[in-house]
Amino acid sequence: MKVGFVNIFGKPNAGKSTLLNALLGEKLAIVSPKVQTTRHRIKGILSEPGYQIIFSDTPGIIEPKYKLHQRMMQAVKSALEDADLAILLVDTWDSWEESDAIFSALRLKVPALLVLNKVDGIQAEKLKMAEDFFKEKSYVKEILPVSALNKTGLEELLSTILSYLPEGEPFFDEENLTDLPTRFFVGELIREQIYQLYQDEIPYHAAVLVQEFKEKTSLVKIMADIIVHRDTQKGIILGDKGKMIRELGTRSRLEIEKFLGQKVFLELFVKVRPKWRDNDLYLKEYGYK
Repeated sequence: MKVGFVNIFGKPNAGKSTLLNALLGEKLAIVSPKVQTTRHRIKGILSEPGYQIIFSDTPGIIEPKYKLHQRMMQAVKSALEDADLAILLVDTWDSWEESDAIFSALRLKVPALLVLNKVDGIQAEKLKMAEDFFKEKSYVKEILPVSALNKTGLEELLSTILSYLPEGEPFFDEENLTDLPTRFFVGELIREQIYQLYQDEIPYHAAVLVQEFKEKTSLVKIMADIIVHRDTQKGIILGDKGKMIRELGTRSRLEIEKFLGQKVFLELFVKVRPKWRDNDLYLKEYGYK
């Protein structure tokens, strides 16, 4: 049986979360058009007859400006340490030189597949230029083009991944999809809707803390805090006469119900915690180890 850890690295917005979801056939990682949506390392477990692959979506690699960013880059570091195989994901429309600088700095100790993402609609000549640019890089074993969004090229990618994995015993029961608790994903789904609904700095200054998660006979009762830096941000989250937070609550509840397959009663509260992104105690409380 083929078993191994396959960890995905790349710049913000390269499509790492979309690729993870596509490979698993389930929505596990939240996605948005905005950069730095992923803040945690999220493991997804793909168990099939003959193999078990533990994929990891990691935060986009950036230069840290806050302690929050440092925690995010620590998640990248931990994924480097236990990988059997690395997927180096590139937005083919983005700067290849910037991706190359990031990948070179990783100093990988395991084989790496260079995956060119978002190739739908790209001209054959540009795709060949991208392949030619990366094929001489010392960290690259093979180059594969995919469209994570349209789920093209994934079968070949999966087959190639399996050719690099060692044989062994599975790490997880086959029914497990992840090693993270349900309430973590509830918080992430609320945070995803913050990215969808609000503009400018709001998504980057907001955290979500699930305070209560109670499964009752007919529904799941959830209470969550939305943490922001300033009172003005609290006002934006709430909106005029509470219009925006009602919209946020409705959207979040629908997504959580889809995820849980159960009816949900959701209460949201907004709290101001100045400079929480640089506060060790707050970061630990909000799940950023």
